[in-house]
Amino acid sequence: MTTPILHVDMDAFFASVELLRHPELEGKPVVVGGSGSRGVVAAASYEARSYGIYSAMSSRRARRLCKDLVFISGDYEFYVEISERIMNILRRFTPLVEPLSLDEAFLDVGGVRRVHGEPKSIAHKIRNSIYEEEGLRCSVGASVNKFLAKLSSENAKPKVGPKGPIYGDGVFLLNESEIGTFLEPLAVNAMWGVGPKTHKKLNALGIETIGELGRVSEGSLVSSLGKATGQQLWRLARGIDDRNVLVDQEAKSIGHEETFSKDLIKREDVERELVRLVDSVVWRLRKSKKKCRTISLKVRYSDFSTFSRSHTSSEPTWSSSVLLEEAKRLLDDVDLNHGIRLLGVSVTNLDKNFVEQLRFSEDSYSDRENTEGVVELIRDRFGAASIGPASILGSSGIRVKRKGEQQWGPDHDSTVE
Repeated sequence: MTTPILHVDMDAFFASVELLRHPELEGKPVVVGGSGSRGVVAAASYEARSYGIYSAMSSRRARRLCKDLVFISGDYEFYVEISERIMNILRRFTPLVEPLSLDEAFLDVGGVRRVHGEPKSIAHKIRNSIYEEEGLRCSVGASVNKFLAKLSSENAKPKVGPKGPIYGDGVFLLNESEIGTFLEPLAVNAMWGVGPKTHKKLNALGIETIGELGRVSEGSLVSSLGKATGQQLWRLARGIDDRNVLVDQEAKSIGHEETFSKDLIKREDVERELVRLVDSVVWRLRKSKKKCRTISLKVRYSDFSTFSRSHTSSEPTWSSSVLLEEAKRLLDDVDLNHGIRLLGVSVTNLDKNFVEQLRFSEDSYSDRENTEGVVELIRDRFGAASIGPASILGSSGIRVKRKGEQQWGPDHDSTVE
């Protein structure tokens, strides 16, 4: 095997972490996610999966499928902590680790064979280390590139049995000589870049498997799907993927969004939530030691139609007051009569090497930035909810939003405070 790549994928990560904290729930159908009527399932235990429940399913539908389903709202910060420990275990085997999310990563193990052995041996060592140190199971796929390694890890996953998981070896090795046979029967939507729309177009062409896709000319795919998508799928169908494992990738955007248990109609309610979102985004922006030039507003109405607007400034900023002013201007274009189901704020065009402009006027920009810097210091010492904008003060204190909070929908059906 040349340039061996591993894909490590934790098994039902969020749910498995919660079962370690709640051993009394072992063997029961458990999901992590928002338990409210607008919540979604983030992760499902294998016992829950035996009822047909899967991640991204609505919580309402999940409850219909299993009346004994146990909901856990989740603890994103704790999952981050566990994920960091797992990534550190992976880095003991190779410095070339590319995290994809909290629960999966690519590893290039081409240069560590003399130390750790062949790819299959390394995969088993990784599984054993994670289980011994964290009590969690993972599946590992090994092949000659990222695309094939990820497909291989799917093949290594536990099977869903009538009463829970059916564990296998947990490792699947795909050698070069086996690539064609392996890809031939797989459905085309197992490939990167094949979403619902592309899947529908391929089915209209009579293409349902990767093997069938591999027998279509590149020109035909480009003609039907466009140059970029057509060329990419033509290559992937032949097992070709030249991407390297990338270490220490920097985020290109920072954002938060929230689904509300009741549609927001009043502007003052929307602005109050906007303050929370901007405050959260700016906190992460400052922690990353970056400023931004572009802020975007995302709105989803009750009929699920989505609206977005953005504004780009000539100078980078990390001032919450400046970004909030721009967000409110973008809100002017939003029709509130339809009711807002989801509101999101994100910043892009991030700049780490910004230069402060010398200002001769006596405007309050510098004072505002200094004040926000003091607020950040207070929060670092006394906690995120120790200080904040007065408008986000609720009956239970300051309603600070942090990364991962309520990302799977609300846990209850209540009105905005």
